[in-house]
Parts: sequence; C-alpha cells; structure tokens
Amino acid sequence: MTDTVLGTAPVRGAPFAPYHKWDRNFFLGLVLAIWVGIVMGFGGDIQDHIRSNAPAYPWIVHVHAVAFVGWLVLLTTQVLLIRTKRPQLHYRLGAAMMGLALFMVIIGPATAIAMQRAAFGTKDSDPAFLAIQLSDIVVFASLVTAAYLMRNTSSAHKRLMLLSTLYISDAGFARWLSPSLGAALGDGFWPFLLSTYLPSDLLILSLGAYDLVTRRRLYPAYLWGVGAIAAVQLIVGYLYTVAPFWKATATWLIGH
Repeated sequence: MTDTVLGTAPVRGAPFAPYHKWDRNFFLGLVLAIWVGIVMGFGGDIQDHIRSNAPAYPWIVHVHAVAFVGWLVLLTTQVLLIRTKRPQLHYRLGAAMMGLALFMVIIGPATAIAMQRAAFGTKDSDPAFLAIQLSDIVVFASLVTAAYLMRNTSSAHKRLMLLSTLYISDAGFARWLSPSLGAALGDGFWPFLLSTYLPSDLLILSLGAYDLVTRRRLYPAYLWGVGAIAAVQLIVGYLYTVAPFWKATATWLIGH
C-alpha cells in the first residue's frame, strides 16, 4: 500500500492520515446504512408484489437484483476483511468485484430500458426517468474504475469505492423516502433533486464531514468524486424537469 499509518492526530502540513482509530466503525456503519436503504426501499415493494399476486418480474430484473445484492455482499465482506486485518484476501476478492462491476454496467442499463419498455403506455410509464437510471451507472462505473486504478493508495481507494456504492443506493432510498419528500417539497428542479438524491447525498456528505473531524481536511479523490456527482445530478435534474428534448430521446431509447 502507498499510504502508511501516521497516527490518529492530524498535523498541519502532514500528509492525509490513511488510518484513524474510528475508521473501522465509521466505514462499516456507512455500508450498513446502504443496506438499510436498500432493504427499506425494495423489501416492502417485493412484499406488496407477492401479496397482490402481480405478474412475475421479467427475468432481467432478478438478474439485476442478484448482481446488486452480490455487490453489496462483496463490499461488506471487503470492509470486514480490512477490519479483521486480512488484506491479502481483500486484494484477491477485489478482482472478483471488478468483474461484477463490469457486469453491473451492462445489466443496469439493459434492465432500465426493459422495464421502461414494459411500462410504456401504462400509469407507471416515465421514459424520462432513464436520466436517473443511466446516470447512476455512468457515475458508478467512473468511480469504481478510479478506485481500481488507485487501489494501491488506500485513502483514495476506499473513499471512491464507498462513493460509487453510496451513489447508486439512491434507488433504495428514493423508493422509501421520495414519495413523502416529493409531497412535502412539490414539483420543480430543486424539489426533484432533493426528493431523489437527498438521503444518499447526506451519507456522501457524512463521509466528508468525518474526514474533517478526524483529519481536518478533505481527501482530493473525495473532492473530485463529489464534484463529479454534483455535476451529474444537476444535469439529471435539467434533463428530467426542464429539457424539452429528453422525454422524446428517452422514448426513442426504449424503442417507442
């Protein structure tokens, strides 16, 4: 690893400390928060689907769900491996995660398009929503690639991996909290962004707040990642709520 343990107290002018005694609990806590968002967001939806005897989801939805849950399981395992001081196994498992990440980049857009195509013409039809779904996978792929390239610099690697997963956790949090947030905030550009991204963004910002408390500075990779996330979210907000051409483009993308 490029980083070395410098102790727990930040020193003015010193390099960013790769380790703090609180890290093992904080990073695990962030991963558990992602699990909460996903379970709360999708668990009730699955139960309602079963209880209502609704038609089975298309096979691609099940594949996508298995891939995403598999990613969370592997990420949780990776955090626990570092927590229990087993870095060599962590490195070997990382190769499997990159293979799964590549598969998610393929299956994610395919699932989004398939579901939008199936819903077209119904009350659930919303082709413009592809802006969110496609941007999620673009940001995820970019941050995971950056994390892999910086795998020998632990401070950058773990922050980028967490950012990539926190960003795509918006799907779970949005299903859980967006209806109430949307009802409270109303329609429009900023209400849309807040109701869609606020819960996952708060977790993303908590990572920066944690570094400010423990290191008194923000890591450059975190800053670049958050900057990219903010830019993409603004673009998504524009496409979904403002851009007159996007709905037609999205409708064309799903084949209608």
